[in-house]
Amino acid sequence: MIAVSRGPVLRAFVISVAIVALAWVAGGQALLGRVDPALAVPLLAPPMLLLAWWQRREPAAARRRTSFLALAFLVAAQALLGLALAGSAGWPQLLLVVVAAGVAASLADLIVQWRPRPAFLSWLAAFALAVGWFAAGHALLAILYRPAAARAKAPAVTMLTGLPLRWSGVGDIAAMIAEGANDDPALVRLTAAGPVSLVDSLADHVPPPDGTLLLAHPRALAPQELVVIDAFVRGGGRAVVLADALSGWPARHPLGDPRNPPVTSLLTPLLDHWGVTLDSAPTGEDDALPVDIDGARLRLFSAGRFDRLPRQCRAFAGRRVTRCSIGEGEVWLVGDADLLFAPLWQPLVPGADHLRRADTMEWLSARLWPGAGIALLHPLWIRTSTT
Repeated sequence: MIAVSRGPVLRAFVISVAIVALAWVAGGQALLGRVDPALAVPLLAPPMLLLAWWQRREPAAARRRTSFLALAFLVAAQALLGLALAGSAGWPQLLLVVVAAGVAASLADLIVQWRPRPAFLSWLAAFALAVGWFAAGHALLAILYRPAAARAKAPAVTMLTGLPLRWSGVGDIAAMIAEGANDDPALVRLTAAGPVSLVDSLADHVPPPDGTLLLAHPRALAPQELVVIDAFVRGGGRAVVLADALSGWPARHPLGDPRNPPVTSLLTPLLDHWGVTLDSAPTGEDDALPVDIDGARLRLFSAGRFDRLPRQCRAFAGRRVTRCSIGEGEVWLVGDADLLFAPLWQPLVPGADHLRRADTMEWLSARLWPGAGIALLHPLWIRTSTT
């Protein structure tokens, strides 16, 4: 009797461990630096088919008990892993996994118990379930992780940048015109999230009172433009400022060509006026640095630190990011413009938001348009220690 009772428990345990291992390796948890239980959803069919085959001669009630036991082991193992590595079990994701695993187990049981003529049809059905489930699972996760866009009629974000985000082609003017605007992926994502007004001067394009200003490592600004920025923020405006002490953005033109982005931040007069000092990145930071800000993961590259900050500023990520109250307004300061560089934030598969390596564009969208950048599910990032 004891030996018989151990069989279902052992099968359930092995299947739960297999699912956790698949999610960690094939699901992308280890590669992406995440412990999202939902990443196991596309991989549930093969383990459930194996479980159904193992207990193909058991009564229906016994098969259901073993499946429920496997789900319990799976939830416990994945919850403990999430709590240990990310500080969160990810209960909404676990609920999705439980529902999906229950459906997969039922379908797998139906296929294994099926006795068609000819017999190879059952193998064909099992293969179709595994492939179809994999594709459908990824499609579902892409929808659930997809961030919301800005609400209808949201005010346009006024954006001023020295980065090659538009007309970024190489060659002469004729070649660039022939190629078209050739928007950088960062600008494509921002314009998909909400309206963006890309301007070349703030003197003639003052941000609207209810809008947001995005300064992404701009070229040298005229004193009149600096006055406009300060007045806009102090009057209650919101701004996001990317000020890189040493930009690593690839130069597409010869050294000294004005079409290249500025090597260092030219916003020192504005930052000094706000009581902020940006220092260069620590020596030896040559790799992308993952940092967490209020649960969002950003990947920075040779980011500078804000050494001097007034009391109304709150620092994050080892003083690489800060949020300051300036007058009646608010400004986010990031000591890195390279975080917009597409290879640092793009998902492994284009359009697969659930396979992203950072929340950069989602985090930025949420600060530019209220309500944007939020999805039904969000990644559970493995915690990092940032100094």
